[in-house]
Amino acid sequence: MKYREFAKVLECVRIGNDIFSLKLAAEQIASAAKPGQFVSVYANDSARLLPRPISVCEADVRSGILRLVFRIAGAGTREFSRLEEGERVMLVGPLGNGFPLERAEAKRVFLIGGGIGIPPMLELAKRLTSADGEGTGSFSMLELAKRLRVCDGEGDAEDQAERAVDVKAVLGYRDERFLLEDFPCETVVATEDGSFGTRGTVLDAIRAHGLTADVIYACGPIPMLRALKQYALESGTECWLSMEEKMACGIGACLSCVCRSAEIDEHSQVKNKRVCTEGPVFLSTEIEL
Repeated sequence: MKYREFAKVLECVRIGNDIFSLKLAAEQIASAAKPGQFVSVYANDSARLLPRPISVCEADVRSGILRLVFRIAGAGTREFSRLEEGERVMLVGPLGNGFPLERAEAKRVFLIGGGIGIPPMLELAKRLTSADGEGTGSFSMLELAKRLRVCDGEGDAEDQAERAVDVKAVLGYRDERFLLEDFPCETVVATEDGSFGTRGTVLDAIRAHGLTADVIYACGPIPMLRALKQYALESGTECWLSMEEKMACGIGACLSCVCRSAEIDEHSQVKNKRVCTEGPVFLSTEIEL
């Protein structure tokens, strides 16, 4: 389901160099959004007709609060950074396909974010570590499993524990860190300048700590995604990548956000996939980087 909402601004604060956290009251979109999806945000300035796509950072089902974290990249996002409490902004969403959470069951999982690709990994981390799978639980899936009893033929606590997810977030920054303390799971950090964590890339951090996983979920710049795809192929790891592309319509009509695919797309009849509809999340073997 897609919704159009005039969301009320609850908070807009700077959390990094040209990086802002925008909290909105958007009950319909927040209740429907899945990790990895995005929303189209429309500027109030009528001179800017096209919306700006921004990934969902957090979506609280119970409170109806949607959080977007974005970097100023132009006039539209600069306008969003100046929004004040009580103002309203039009959103359309949730859009695109999110990360397949079911692939994480009973597995070791890497949540890998690079730069502004870190925000969408936060909601994914919350969903995978929450008791209710909606990011609103107060204890982890493993802790929940220990509390469960045999009921309705679903298995005992030991069986539930075997299905719990082992989640590690691997976050890559240029230098300045943001959202790090918000992650509800173990985190490993890489910085380009070596000011914190491992000096280098997210893969350098993974290797430095001797980490392995069964499934990778990742979002970030193309060079990082390309390296992760190769790493996944070499290690035999299932890998899901969230693509970042410039978009116009956000609904698959304009074909401005296509990426190269391994197979011929039914819509365009060429080796392209629309990031806004077939993506933004793809199995790494489905796309060419």
